[in-house]
Amino acid sequence: MNEQIAQIKKISTAGLAGIAIFFLSFSFFNIAQSSLLGLIAFLVVLWTNEGLPLAVVSLMPIVLFPAFGVLSTKATAVNYSNPIIFLFLGGFLLAIAVEKTGLHRYLAEKILSFFPDTVSGIIYSLIITSALLSAILSNTTTALLLMPIALYITQEERLKMRFALAIAYGASVGGILTPIGTPPNLILFGIMQEHSLVLIPFLKWVLMVAPLCFVMIFVVGFLLSIGVKNVKMERKGEVFSLTREQKKVMYILTGLIMLLFVNAPIRPYWNGLGLNESAVLLGTGLLLFIEPFRILEWMSDKERIPYRIMFLFGAGFSIAAAFTKTGLADALASYILGFTALSPMLLILIVAVLITFTTEITSNTALVSIMLPVIYAVALKAGINVTLFMMIATVCASYAFMLPIATPPNAIAMSSGAVDVRTMMKYGLFLNIAGIISVVILAEFFWKSVL
Repeated sequence: MNEQIAQIKKISTAGLAGIAIFFLSFSFFNIAQSSLLGLIAFLVVLWTNEGLPLAVVSLMPIVLFPAFGVLSTKATAVNYSNPIIFLFLGGFLLAIAVEKTGLHRYLAEKILSFFPDTVSGIIYSLIITSALLSAILSNTTTALLLMPIALYITQEERLKMRFALAIAYGASVGGILTPIGTPPNLILFGIMQEHSLVLIPFLKWVLMVAPLCFVMIFVVGFLLSIGVKNVKMERKGEVFSLTREQKKVMYILTGLIMLLFVNAPIRPYWNGLGLNESAVLLGTGLLLFIEPFRILEWMSDKERIPYRIMFLFGAGFSIAAAFTKTGLADALASYILGFTALSPMLLILIVAVLITFTTEITSNTALVSIMLPVIYAVALKAGINVTLFMMIATVCASYAFMLPIATPPNAIAMSSGAVDVRTMMKYGLFLNIAGIISVVILAEFFWKSVL
């Protein structure tokens, strides 16, 4: 009975939040746009207070958006088959194979042997490894491949949580280090080409962004180490010899990493192979069911696939589609144009805050696709550096740490079972603020002078 009352209270709280946001928004937006904002508030509160299971809340847009005239059922449901969801599925299959064969234990020993046997040392080792891999692979792939290692290192729940977040946050921090590290970066380059802007050379991008990555790696490590900095980790330092099954998975992973690296465009020097990354990841995952690589069995291993996270991203893509369909993105742009009389630094701050916190409730890839044209128009009208403002928006879209729906690494950490939404929000809010401050300072005193 107490559980039922608690659930009713949580759902009621979400409902009241949604109603409040609807009426507050109605002064600035039309009824469809206000309804969307109210529904987003309702969903976010339910995701946060866990009044209903994550998968249930994530499927609600299919019912709620048509009911409130935001999107049709078909226009909402189609987002649950977005190609990136199948990228996730392929990555999850690879992660399951790594864990099933015990390959993560071998990899963990190799990585951790370079760092001190303290919780702080392990946290920094995971952040740095995740950040560096994410610079050349997608942050989604990196987080999927490394997450089994975080869960293997310790059985203590509070440490598992910190290790899982170290990988997720490290992947987001490092994903911006190169133009190929995360999809929003590539979208930025595409829009720059579309508007005949001079592309930022690969090495120049790295040199511009490296200080930000260094600062954020330190901040993430420091934050996650609070309270456990001096705890000693007992590791056996085992010497592993790879089994036949582990070698199979290792060959597949090595081949995948090489293929993804060669496939990634490094413009203007290399256009890549043009292969769809979602198809590559899913195809690699399916290889695990086929001889001679057969590692997984559908009947026994399908239960380990976190379908709830796939539903979560379907909800995120639905929200992004609704932003466009209702005209909410354009309405936001018109309000941003009202700030163009402000000083450039204040405008930089407004853009950074707006993008960082908006991407918490929708896919960063989808948000950048929607908002970069808006940011371009705003910067052009204000007579300020267009490339600078679009770069700020792109970086901030990847630096959202509060909610699982914000970025793929956050969702993967959530799917591990080691992290709950409340904990992610607690750490993420601090990191969001740290990221915004770092981006604004770097943009004002460094990027502006070189762009």
